[in-house]
Amino acid sequence: MTAEQATSTAGFGPYTVLDLHEMPEDGKGFELEDGWLIEVAAGARHHWIGRRLARIIEAAAAGRPMVVLDGGEWEVSTPAGVRKPDVFVVPSEVARASIVDASPGLIPGTEILLVVEVISPGSGSERTDRVRKVREYAALGIPQYWMVEPHPAVRVHRAVLDGPTYHWLPVVSEGNEFIADIEADKTFRVNFDPAVLAEF
Repeated sequence: MTAEQATSTAGFGPYTVLDLHEMPEDGKGFELEDGWLIEVAAGARHHWIGRRLARIIEAAAAGRPMVVLDGGEWEVSTPAGVRKPDVFVVPSEVARASIVDASPGLIPGTEILLVVEVISPGSGSERTDRVRKVREYAALGIPQYWMVEPHPAVRVHRAVLDGPTYHWLPVVSEGNEFIADIEADKTFRVNFDPAVLAEF
């Protein structure tokens, strides 16, 4: 039984954000979904790809009032609970307010401009990234959702919000150019060959 099947048959769980943050290392490696603590699978390759992509987006957004966050201490509030995307982009004032307020690191999902998840093939979190989070992020109105598949070759899936749901664009594989325009105070363009995400 998967984590998602277990939570759907058990109903809403007993856990809260406080329980998440009382876990060792402040709940890193877990998300809060419908009152249940769900482990998020992520290995070294997963983290490296997220880090590389965050740096590429930062370079493209240079000089604009926004912040590119890559997992770590930052969390996103959603109707389901608390998510920890691998990479996401928010306006600078949103990140600043999160730090100044008493809840550092918790970003309202409705403020996100772009969210990215790196898929961990065969893990319990893969289905969540491919199905559940697609619905959650669309419901929050996040303009773009990217999924990066690291195996066997790096591929990037890109969805753009179209009304209440996402419209999926053609997948971009290694050896091709991924191009996306991010709407912010001024639109900026991100472009790269997915192969660079796994390079050292």
